[in-house]
Amino acid sequence: MAEVQVAKVVDADAAKLADMGYAQVMVRRFSVWSVLAVGFSLTNSWFGISAGLVAGIDSGGPVLIVYGTIIVALVSTCVGISLAELASALPNAGGQYYWALELAPKGHADFAAYLTGWFAWVGSIFTSASVALALGLAVVGCYQLTHPDMVIERWMVVVAYELINLVVFASNCYGKILPTIATATFWTSLVSFAVILITVPAATPSYQNARFVFASFSNNTGWSQPGIAFIVGLINPNWTFACLDCATHLAEEVVRPERMIPIAILGTIAIGFVTSWTYSVALFFSVQDLQGLVSTPTGVPVLELFHQALGSKAGAVALEVLVLLTGLGCLAASHTWQARLCWSFARDRGLPGSAFLARIDPVLGVPFRAHLASCVLVAIIGLLYLASVTAFNSLATACIVLLYVSYTIPVICLWIRGRNNIKHGPFWLGPFGLFANIILCAWTLFTLIMYSFPVTQPVTAGNMNYISPVYVGVIMVVFGYWFSRGRKTFRTNLERYHGLRMAD
Repeated sequence: MAEVQVAKVVDADAAKLADMGYAQVMVRRFSVWSVLAVGFSLTNSWFGISAGLVAGIDSGGPVLIVYGTIIVALVSTCVGISLAELASALPNAGGQYYWALELAPKGHADFAAYLTGWFAWVGSIFTSASVALALGLAVVGCYQLTHPDMVIERWMVVVAYELINLVVFASNCYGKILPTIATATFWTSLVSFAVILITVPAATPSYQNARFVFASFSNNTGWSQPGIAFIVGLINPNWTFACLDCATHLAEEVVRPERMIPIAILGTIAIGFVTSWTYSVALFFSVQDLQGLVSTPTGVPVLELFHQALGSKAGAVALEVLVLLTGLGCLAASHTWQARLCWSFARDRGLPGSAFLARIDPVLGVPFRAHLASCVLVAIIGLLYLASVTAFNSLATACIVLLYVSYTIPVICLWIRGRNNIKHGPFWLGPFGLFANIILCAWTLFTLIMYSFPVTQPVTAGNMNYISPVYVGVIMVVFGYWFSRGRKTFRTNLERYHGLRMAD
């Protein structure tokens, strides 16, 4: 009886998808828990704190991380509400680009959706690259800690990066095991968090006082204005709450997506805040030498913190392995996310080679070609680290801002259409949803401007913020393809609804 009921629900979901102009080609094998697991495994805020600790220490120290996490969590709640409302009203694997296509004025819908899709997909590629780099640094850092005579070279990090990207690529190649992998990585993250949260404070020889944790501000950026240093440093806690749209792109792989996706999005934020904030506070109480975290030869501040607290290299490496396992789950979720973005956008012919990328492998049950192409791009981007560490780090900032822009475009389209002029889903918060939309748009503008500031002063070629050239490069590619081919091939609403086919 239960199986019959589930089958009816799946058929109803497929019918709704057909009404949107799409065929049900993905199997709805994800539950609300496994979708939540994918979403949280990608955002994984406490892992983000571990990976980006050095930037936070330089730009404000404990104050930045402790209070920055609260600020970004509040903003992310508004971002999550905005995404959840649209995902509930228009559940589709295309996520934000599909919403823009549906909500924008007819004469501008195609271009609005095209821009949104590109910004979202490029943001996902940059996210995967930044996570892979964090893991590569952690692996090399662990080896350096146990081999102190070794001097870390960039090529070592890149080799680790490429191997990790390859291994995690394999984990996303078989659809039937993806929900199991997602659930396993979710619990791995929570268990690792609990072990570190208990072990580090219990083992540390002495504790910092509350003033150090909650009122100690350090500014090593060269900015004379502490406020600017704090704002620039917000990139670190902001990165830990990025990628909140992940669950929306699984809308065609879960039953009742109009209800399940909002739960996954808001659950990700709630768990992310609780884990990241308590983790940060516990670690800062356990710090023995704050400056030692910045200057550690391992290049991994959290590993040095573990070493200071435990007084044991083996113990520090063991805890860092837990961080690594969590990070591998994060990268696996990012691969899942970027592949769905690529595949869904390609089926509307928004990318070069869309006919190749839009195919679901009938044996593997995943968009394998989209997954492969995305991971190849991540591998190529990793080589940039050999040329410039600063330029590569700008990609991590770009992933935050590009994703925010991709969220803002459909929200502005919703305002133009009228929030009450669309059919609402089960999750709709009325006036508070409008307030959340306003915060999202304001924060997007804020990050677009402030995250373009140099991280340190005085500015040199070696430390400047290269995010503006990144924006220019992305825009040149996006507009270049649109005017050369995209505007002719991108599948319009009219074509989609009437089942027409155009030659690719």
